[in-house]
Amino acid sequence: MSDSYLYWEDFEPGFCVTIGPKVVTREEIIEFAQEFDPQPMHVDEAAAEKSLLGGLSASGWHACAILMRMLCDGLLLNSSSMGAPGIEEAKWLLPIHPGDRLMMKTTCLESRPSASRQDMGLVRFVYELSNQKDELVLTLCNSQMFGRRKQDGDT
Repeated sequence: MSDSYLYWEDFEPGFCVTIGPKVVTREEIIEFAQEFDPQPMHVDEAAAEKSLLGGLSASGWHACAILMRMLCDGLLLNSSSMGAPGIEEAKWLLPIHPGDRLMMKTTCLESRPSASRQDMGLVRFVYELSNQKDELVLTLCNSQMFGRRKQDGDT
């Protein structure tokens, strides 16, 4: 991805960027879970070994937070992002274990101008978070609002 600031006009269907890697640690899994999702498979290694996840695993909400941090650092903080109206779908496909090395692929599915605000447009993305084995661990789909470039004559 270029270092230039991105506006709505820069996102066309097929636009794609890969962000990462992010290595997940045991400590951050436990710290996040103790604060936000203290289920045994996220905070207790012995209990996690007996769970369906096969060992200590990041909460699905932690996976979403990791994705959001990667997205901010790799794209949104260098853009005219104006937030999002919500999430269409999030799927937790595989557990994230300590030491997993995550990469995120962001793909633009569609882009359209706002019907109510001339200064912005909406971009619908799919985000794919994969581990070091290139296995999808999380997919998320949503629309993001971006400011438009000022045109000659705009005030």
